[in-house]
Amino acid sequence: MTKLTSLIVGAAAMATLSLGTANTASATDCGTEDKITIAEMTWLSASSLAFIAQRILVDGYGCNAELVPGDTVPTATSMLSKGEPDIAPELWVSTAQSIWDQMQEKGNVYKANDIFAGGGEEGWWIPDYVAKEHPQIKTISDLKDNWEVFADISDPNRGRLYGCPPGWGCEIITNNLYKALKMEDTFELFSPGSGANLKASFARQVTRKKPIVGYYWGPTDVIGKYNLVRLGMPEYNAEKFTCLTDKNCENPQVTGWAVGEVAIAVVSELKDKAPNVAEFLSKMQVPNAEISAVLAWGDDNKASPEEVAEYFLVNYESVWTQWVPEDVAASVKSSL
Repeated sequence: MTKLTSLIVGAAAMATLSLGTANTASATDCGTEDKITIAEMTWLSASSLAFIAQRILVDGYGCNAELVPGDTVPTATSMLSKGEPDIAPELWVSTAQSIWDQMQEKGNVYKANDIFAGGGEEGWWIPDYVAKEHPQIKTISDLKDNWEVFADISDPNRGRLYGCPPGWGCEIITNNLYKALKMEDTFELFSPGSGANLKASFARQVTRKKPIVGYYWGPTDVIGKYNLVRLGMPEYNAEKFTCLTDKNCENPQVTGWAVGEVAIAVVSELKDKAPNVAEFLSKMQVPNAEISAVLAWGDDNKASPEEVAEYFLVNYESVWTQWVPEDVAASVKSSL
């Protein structure tokens, strides 16, 4: 090889190396030194997804990412009015429809992706043994005439309907459905106080083989673990349902629950200042069966959301490595 050829080859190698370095820097560059805030909702799937997103942003992209407390309606309202937090990994659009519509009109928040590949499912549920023992209870409209099945010792003259936890968007919808069905005389609308208490209520009643009816959602370990059956609802009507999502709905009417649109909601400004982060969020999505299995593991092992996130990243590489470039995936793996 001549000296000139050696120089050309060497220059080409250096160029290739430089290009590779540039590409690597680009792929792992957060794009902003500003703090990126991620809503950590109060239920296991949402809080675990928040930790997963944070871990990838911090260890994969070198971002300054921080979790902040959140819940569906307060988070959606804050994103609309204040532009914060930056990311809500599991925002149930259907339970905050009126706020979401305002976001879209304002243009300050967008949907990066649907976080669940199979969508979300909400409604009022009963255990399978209750459905079998009382075949006359098939829909939410059947509850009013069968209140005795769900009578509680604290109020034996009325059934007990376990509502949605305070602050969640489904609380407004459940309250409005309760009014629309005119259940005041036959059912007590019982507030569980928190997502954890709602879960414990189902666990306690199912363990004792006692009747229970109440709000729940999927995908979640509770639906599968306790064999819950979703009560039928009328066909979804967009206008009626939008009113159900409004706490000031003057004339709530019965309608089916909206198909569970569960979005990764992102403040629009983030797309401009951190395009690599926006690209990652546009690919972030979990299959329903896999995330339900992860959540079941978390419940069985009494794991924290952070531990559930770690379990997912270690055991489900085939899922999350599709969301990011190879070098980002390598950085995250090395941190586990």
